Amino acid sequence: MTSRGDAARPGQRLLDLVAVMDRLRSPGGCPWDARQTHESLVEYLIEEAYETVEAIEESDQAGLREELGDLLLQVVFHARIAAEAGPDAFDIDDVADGIVTKLIARHPHVFGEATADTPEQVEANWHALKAREKGRESVTDGIPRTLPSLVYAGKVLARSAALADRLPELPARPEAALLDEALSSEEAFGDFLLALVSEARDRGLDAETAVRAAARRRVRAIRGVEGLA
Repeated sequence: MTSRGDAARPGQRLLDLVAVMDRLRSPGGCPWDARQTHESLVEYLIEEAYETVEAIEESDQAGLREELGDLLLQVVFHARIAAEAGPDAFDIDDVADGIVTKLIARHPHVFGEATADTPEQVEANWHALKAREKGRESVTDGIPRTLPSLVYAGKVLARSAALADRLPELPARPEAALLDEALSSEEAFGDFLLALVSEARDRGLDAETAVRAAARRRVRAIRGVEGLA
């Protein structure tokens, strides 16, 4: 097994990680690791993802390095469990092969002859290619409904931007002066949202539920415009 200093090329230590996980899951390895399942690891996968986000938000470079390692462990762990699944088995190479193939296919402006000169064009092409690959009908297909409500709402609005002129108008915005103040900075916007959550709570309303319901109503409107309702 190589050390970080004598790794022959980028990615060598990833192979070592795969070997360590194989040892942990094999007979004579670790009893705790050996008994884990996809289901039992879900809580750790979610926890590591949120800890990675926290490290990014706090600009903690050392912490980010550690949390990315913990997150990577979850990928390798799940792939090792999947390799034991009999007829439906796949391994870490299948996982890597899938994402390499996807990245090449989704970047025809880099690996093919397509043109995309702006990040917006790249994103539009990505969603179009993804929709064709997966046989999706609506621009909102594939957005996990279990996402936190603000993330879910943001993705619904972003995916449907091209249909905006055909969709019902969103509720009236606050008066211009209040809106300008609320959007003057990320901090001000956060305080504004926090105040809304507080007011809703005082009136017996749940902000998470309310935003998710509004986003789902928007999805129904989008599907109606697409002729899929």
